[in-house]
Amino acid sequence: MQTELPLDTDRLTLRPFTHADFDAVRSYRSRDDVARYLYWEPNTEHEVRAVLERKAASTSIRAEDDVLALVVVVKETGALIGEVTLHLVSDEHRQAEVGFIIHPDHAGIGYATEAVRPLLRVAFEDLGLHRVIGRLEARNLASARVLEKLSMRREAHLVENEWVKGEWQSELVYAMLDREWPAATG
Repeated sequence: MQTELPLDTDRLTLRPFTHADFDAVRSYRSRDDVARYLYWEPNTEHEVRAVLERKAASTSIRAEDDVLALVVVVKETGALIGEVTLHLVSDEHRQAEVGFIIHPDHAGIGYATEAVRPLLRVAFEDLGLHRVIGRLEARNLASARVLEKLSMRREAHLVENEWVKGEWQSELVYAMLDREWPAATG
Protein backbone atom coordinates (compact mmCIF):
# COMPACT_ATOMS: atom_id res chain seq x y z
CA MET A 1 0.00 0.00 0.00
CA GLN A 2 1.44 3.32 -1.04
CA THR A 3 0.65 6.09 1.44
CA GLU A 4 0.49 9.57 -0.01
CA LEU A 5 3.45 11.51 1.37
CA PRO A 6 4.24 13.81 3.00
CA LEU A 7 1.94 13.55 5.99
CA ASP A 8 1.08 16.89 7.57
CA THR A 9 -0.14 17.86 11.04
CA ASP A 10 -0.79 21.31 12.43
CA ARG A 11 2.88 21.92 13.25
CA LEU A 12 4.78 19.14 11.48
CA THR A 13 5.54 17.59 8.11
CA LEU A 14 6.48 13.90 8.00
CA ARG A 15 8.42 13.10 4.84
CA PRO A 16 10.80 10.43 3.55
CA PHE A 17 14.47 10.50 4.50
CA THR A 18 16.98 11.90 2.01
CA HIS A 19 20.77 11.87 1.99
CA ALA A 20 20.65 15.64 2.56
CA ASP A 21 19.29 14.90 6.07
CA PHE A 22 22.67 13.59 7.26
CA ASP A 23 23.66 16.47 9.57
CA ALA A 24 20.28 16.74 11.25
CA VAL A 25 19.93 12.98 11.74
CA ARG A 26 23.48 12.70 13.07
CA SER A 27 22.75 15.54 15.53
CA TYR A 28 20.38 13.31 17.49
CA ARG A 29 21.47 9.75 16.61
CA SER A 30 25.00 10.43 17.87
CA ARG A 31 23.81 11.41 21.35
CA ASP A 32 24.14 9.20 24.44
CA ASP A 33 20.81 10.42 25.85
CA VAL A 34 18.98 9.42 22.64
CA ALA A 35 20.54 5.95 22.42
CA ARG A 36 20.23 5.25 26.16
CA TYR A 37 17.03 3.21 26.00
CA LEU A 38 17.45 1.87 22.45
CA TYR A 39 19.24 -1.26 21.24
CA TRP A 40 22.04 0.66 19.57
CA GLU A 41 24.87 2.84 20.83
CA PRO A 42 25.25 6.46 19.67
CA ASN A 43 25.76 6.32 15.91
CA THR A 44 29.06 7.07 14.24
CA GLU A 45 29.21 8.99 10.97
CA HIS A 46 29.39 5.68 9.06
CA GLU A 47 26.39 4.27 10.96
CA VAL A 48 24.29 7.38 10.28
CA ARG A 49 25.04 7.05 6.56
CA ALA A 50 23.93 3.40 6.66
CA VAL A 51 20.75 4.35 8.56
CA LEU A 52 19.98 7.04 5.97
CA GLU A 53 20.50 4.56 3.13
CA ARG A 54 18.12 2.04 4.69
CA LYS A 55 15.49 4.55 5.80
CA ALA A 56 15.50 6.49 2.52
CA ALA A 57 14.33 3.25 0.87
CA SER A 58 11.54 2.72 3.45
CA THR A 59 8.78 4.82 1.94
CA SER A 60 5.87 2.41 1.77
CA ILE A 61 4.35 -0.70 3.27
CA ARG A 62 3.59 -3.35 0.68
CA ALA A 63 4.39 -6.60 2.50
CA GLU A 64 5.15 -8.05 5.91
CA ASP A 65 8.28 -6.62 7.55
CA ASP A 66 8.16 -3.42 5.46
CA VAL A 67 8.78 -0.17 7.32
CA LEU A 68 7.49 3.31 6.61
CA ALA A 69 10.25 5.59 7.92
CA LEU A 70 9.76 9.36 7.94
CA VAL A 71 11.63 12.37 9.25
CA VAL A 72 9.81 14.91 11.42
CA VAL A 73 10.14 18.51 10.25
CA VAL A 74 8.78 21.57 12.06
CA LYS A 75 6.76 23.53 9.48
CA GLU A 76 7.46 26.95 10.97
CA THR A 77 11.26 26.62 10.95
CA GLY A 78 12.03 23.78 8.54
CA ALA A 79 14.08 22.09 11.27
CA LEU A 80 14.37 18.31 11.08
CA ILE A 81 13.84 17.23 14.71
CA GLY A 82 13.40 13.47 14.63
CA GLU A 83 11.94 10.40 12.99
CA VAL A 84 8.96 8.07 13.17
CA THR A 85 8.44 4.53 11.90
CA LEU A 86 5.57 2.18 11.20
CA HIS A 87 6.70 -1.44 10.86
CA LEU A 88 4.31 -4.09 9.51
CA VAL A 89 5.15 -6.91 11.93
CA SER A 90 2.56 -9.44 10.73
CA ASP A 91 0.40 -9.38 7.64
CA GLU A 92 -1.54 -12.44 8.81
CA HIS A 93 -2.34 -10.89 12.20
CA ARG A 94 -2.64 -7.37 10.76
CA GLN A 95 -0.23 -5.99 13.37
CA ALA A 96 2.29 -3.16 13.21
CA GLU A 97 4.65 -1.38 15.59
CA VAL A 98 5.26 2.36 15.87
CA GLY A 99 8.55 3.92 16.85
CA PHE A 100 9.77 7.47 17.31
CA ILE A 101 12.82 9.57 18.17
CA ILE A 102 12.66 13.31 18.84
CA HIS A 103 15.82 15.35 19.33
CA PRO A 104 16.05 16.19 23.06
CA ASP A 105 16.28 19.90 22.23
CA HIS A 106 12.70 19.65 20.92
CA ALA A 107 11.25 17.29 23.53
CA GLY A 108 8.43 18.03 25.93
CA ILE A 109 6.21 20.13 23.66
CA GLY A 110 4.09 17.41 22.10
CA TYR A 111 5.97 16.82 18.85
CA ALA A 112 6.32 13.05 19.40
CA THR A 113 2.60 12.60 20.05
CA GLU A 114 1.72 14.79 17.08
CA ALA A 115 4.14 12.89 14.81
CA VAL A 116 2.97 9.38 15.75
CA ARG A 117 -0.77 10.07 15.43
CA PRO A 118 -0.69 10.16 11.58
CA LEU A 119 1.06 6.78 11.59
CA LEU A 120 -1.80 5.32 13.61
CA ARG A 121 -4.21 6.77 11.04
CA VAL A 122 -2.22 5.15 8.23
CA ALA A 123 -2.17 1.84 10.11
CA PHE A 124 -5.87 1.69 10.86
CA GLU A 125 -7.48 3.67 8.03
CA ASP A 126 -5.17 3.13 5.05
CA LEU A 127 -3.75 -0.33 5.82
CA GLY A 128 -6.78 -1.73 7.65
CA LEU A 129 -4.64 -3.17 10.45
CA HIS A 130 -6.15 -4.72 13.56
CA ARG A 131 -3.51 -3.85 16.16
CA VAL A 132 -0.61 -1.43 16.61
CA ILE A 133 1.92 -1.74 19.39
CA GLY A 134 4.64 0.42 20.87
CA ARG A 135 7.48 -1.14 22.86
CA LEU A 136 9.94 0.68 25.10
CA GLU A 137 12.44 0.24 27.89
CA ALA A 138 10.50 0.53 31.14
CA ARG A 139 12.62 3.43 32.45
CA ASN A 140 11.80 5.54 29.40
CA LEU A 141 8.97 7.42 31.07
CA ALA A 142 8.79 10.18 28.45
CA SER A 143 8.07 7.67 25.67
CA ALA A 144 5.51 5.89 27.85
CA ARG A 145 3.71 9.23 28.28
CA VAL A 146 3.64 9.73 24.50
CA LEU A 147 1.94 6.38 23.95
CA GLU A 148 -0.53 7.07 26.76
CA LYS A 149 -1.39 10.47 25.24
CA LEU A 150 -2.17 8.62 22.02
CA SER A 151 -4.70 6.53 24.00
CA MET A 152 -2.63 3.39 23.67
CA ARG A 153 -3.12 1.08 26.62
CA ARG A 154 -0.32 -0.54 28.59
CA GLU A 155 -0.65 -4.28 28.09
CA ALA A 156 2.53 -5.69 29.55
CA HIS A 157 5.50 -5.02 31.77
CA LEU A 158 8.11 -7.64 30.98
CA VAL A 159 10.58 -7.62 33.85
CA GLU A 160 14.25 -8.02 32.91
CA ASN A 161 13.33 -9.80 29.68
CA GLU A 162 16.34 -8.69 27.62
CA TRP A 163 20.10 -8.38 28.14
CA VAL A 164 20.94 -5.03 26.54
CA LYS A 165 24.09 -2.93 26.89
CA GLY A 166 25.48 -5.05 29.69
CA GLU A 167 22.40 -5.14 31.89
CA TRP A 168 19.01 -6.77 32.22
CA GLN A 169 16.40 -4.38 30.92
CA SER A 170 12.65 -4.45 31.28
CA GLU A 171 10.12 -3.68 28.57
CA LEU A 172 6.70 -2.05 28.46
CA VAL A 173 4.27 -2.92 25.68
CA TYR A 174 1.47 -0.54 24.72
CA ALA A 175 -1.22 -1.32 22.15
CA MET A 176 -4.29 -0.04 20.37
CA LEU A 177 -6.88 -2.03 18.42
CA ASP A 178 -8.67 -0.85 15.31
CA ARG A 179 -11.95 -0.59 17.21
CA GLU A 180 -10.27 1.74 19.76
CA TRP A 181 -8.90 4.10 17.11
CA PRO A 182 -12.12 6.14 16.53
CA ALA A 183 -12.36 7.03 20.24
CA ALA A 184 -8.67 8.04 20.26
CA THR A 185 -9.23 10.57 17.48
CA GLY A 186 -12.09 12.39 19.17
